[in-house]
Amino acid sequence: MNQLSVRERPALAKKMSKARLAELLLNVSNRLAISKDLGDALATLADLAVKNIGAERASIFLNDPATGELYSRVADGKFMREIRVLNTSGIAGHVYASKQGVIIQDAYADPRFNRAIDQQTGFTTRSILCAPLRTLRGEVIGVSQLLNKAEGEFGEHDLELLEAVIEQAAIALENLRTIENIEKSRKQELAFLSVVSEISSELKLGPLLQKIMGAITRMLDAERSTLFINDDKTNELHTEVGQGLGSTKIRLPNHLGIAGAVFTSGQSVNIPYAYADLRFNPAFDRKTGFFTRSILCVPVVNKDGKVIGVTQVLNKRGGSFNEEDEARLKAFTSQISIGLENAKLFDDVQRIKNYNESILESMSNGVVTLNGERKIVTCNAAGLRIMRSKADEVLNRPANEFFEGPNAWVVEKIDEVAKTQEGDVLMDAELHFGGEKLSVNFSVLPLASAETQLGSMLMIEDISNEKRMKSTMSRYMDPSIADKLLQAGEEILGGQASVATILFSDVRSFTTLTEELGPQGTVSLLNEYFTIMVDCIQDQGGMLDKFIGDAIMAVFGTPLTHEDDEDRGVRAAISMMRELAVFNKVRQSHGQRPIDMGIGLNTDSVVSGNIGSPKRMDYTVIGDGVNLAARLESACKQYGAHILVSEFTVAKLKGTYRLREVDRVVVKGKTKPVEVFELLDYHTDETFPNMMNALNAFSFGVRAYREGKWDQALKAFHEVLSLHPKDAAARMYVERCELLKSDPPEGDWDGVWVMKSK
Repeated sequence: MNQLSVRERPALAKKMSKARLAELLLNVSNRLAISKDLGDALATLADLAVKNIGAERASIFLNDPATGELYSRVADGKFMREIRVLNTSGIAGHVYASKQGVIIQDAYADPRFNRAIDQQTGFTTRSILCAPLRTLRGEVIGVSQLLNKAEGEFGEHDLELLEAVIEQAAIALENLRTIENIEKSRKQELAFLSVVSEISSELKLGPLLQKIMGAITRMLDAERSTLFINDDKTNELHTEVGQGLGSTKIRLPNHLGIAGAVFTSGQSVNIPYAYADLRFNPAFDRKTGFFTRSILCVPVVNKDGKVIGVTQVLNKRGGSFNEEDEARLKAFTSQISIGLENAKLFDDVQRIKNYNESILESMSNGVVTLNGERKIVTCNAAGLRIMRSKADEVLNRPANEFFEGPNAWVVEKIDEVAKTQEGDVLMDAELHFGGEKLSVNFSVLPLASAETQLGSMLMIEDISNEKRMKSTMSRYMDPSIADKLLQAGEEILGGQASVATILFSDVRSFTTLTEELGPQGTVSLLNEYFTIMVDCIQDQGGMLDKFIGDAIMAVFGTPLTHEDDEDRGVRAAISMMRELAVFNKVRQSHGQRPIDMGIGLNTDSVVSGNIGSPKRMDYTVIGDGVNLAARLESACKQYGAHILVSEFTVAKLKGTYRLREVDRVVVKGKTKPVEVFELLDYHTDETFPNMMNALNAFSFGVRAYREGKWDQALKAFHEVLSLHPKDAAARMYVERCELLKSDPPEGDWDGVWVMKSK
């Protein structure tokens, strides 16, 4: 039925007969009646308007009251694309707001026209005809807009015809939009029920979070969503899964940002403009490369009413999140909270189970558990190894069948503990497995709950020869090195020759310190000092050979060798000096006197092994190279140095270090000269200013000294002292040069200095 009886249009009647107008309106009704959906109907109505009024283009916009936008749908290949504009902007917005049609003959002359749309589409708009789309009740639900009259200009009769056509179409459009909303709600409810069903059946936390994020993003037509879970131990909100986050992990205090505000208050937040809210942290956008426009965030509450997390959805496509979105998200989170808690509980239980199993499997002691019927239920890898058995030979066997013969005492102990419900420990007991006698520390502990006895647990610690040997070797070296040494066999302790780097260190003015500190203070200081120094040595894979009073002797390269033992020794010496500086700062802060030390390093062939008498033996190294390292440590006093390294060590270094050759010397008890280098890497700009310039001048001075050019040498060493006044080596050379200048050496001068003392 057409609407001519409702509204007569005199101007239109002049152009078109009533019969023809009725035919047109009937065609509109028929065409729209067979439209498959709202998008098809909008396209059909636009096509009819273009053909009957004679325009180049037409658009039908419907209002979305939830977002305050006018939207239209246009075909884009096989897909339908939706265009949205604010219902207050442009010509269309003006007509919708004013509810009055307009005719504009020159679009670019009208200030309401948005030229940017033409620039985006490449279309040139000349004239516009725009009319409001009304229902039978007179409610404006959208606008119809025609562009560029094909012939002539748009007139009042065109406006009247357009209003008649769209008024005829209003009923069909309203019905199709209602059907579309009903279908959309139905699909959302089905999707909601489907996701809830999936979530209820999922126990693993990772897949559950993936399903939650995907469902929320689809249901709310958002760009990104994230589920934050509260960590009660750290009071942080964290997520392992988030739509669009990739591998990015987010963890933040549970009181900060939008998510923190929702978590602490338990109230939902809907923010249409994120950057206008002071609680929003833009740092996350910078970190992820994402631009946040709108945010909807609701708390996740468990069955006890406790907030356990928040769900955050970002950037609603086509506008801001509305009340319907918020209600849907709340309904969703109320359903998933139970599934989420179950999955988290399952994950926690599984993690604890795996953790406990890992502990048992990684233990070096055997752990065996028995149930109330004395059957063996579990046995870790160490237990199987100690008992020389396989799992199928141990598990599910009665204890009295497995522990029999010489091991029968184990069953007696199990029975005693079951009666008394008190643990029992046997030290250095004997067990027999695989024809071998083992020395073990054996413990039996009751397993009981508040209501019933669960069984017993056996702990077996192997303390046979291998373990005793390891305990002995661990006194000298890092336990990991001791393990490797044990794998090599005991014959290595009988003696072996190898090239090794020897380190000697000694505390300066120790006698004075002991007088100040007294016996107890001295012992306390040495224990603290030795702990720090030995850690530096063992961190580099070195072996502590012995303590000699306040001195330390260490070896790099025996009993196990490395490709870089010389570098390890050098790095250990540098670390010892740096740690000493830290140690001294602490002492000075407590009003205590700082301590000083010297270190000597040398590389040579040595013999290592257990040396001593049957009553007392120590693993140590001996050889000529050991003596030279000790001499170099002592020579540190003469040169005012802290670390002196022999030419034999320097020749084998693979790394680059700050070294300067300080002398060629013949040490006490030797006849051949040795080049001696000072290691300077531990210095700072404060302890050795202008180092590079000073080293260059020092090197020039040493060359002049060896050539007997005393004046040139003195000039160079004075330059060193001007750069670094505390350079004791340069001051020593000044004294030497002045002495040799006043009393020149006899014969050929080779620059070799003979040390008179050790």
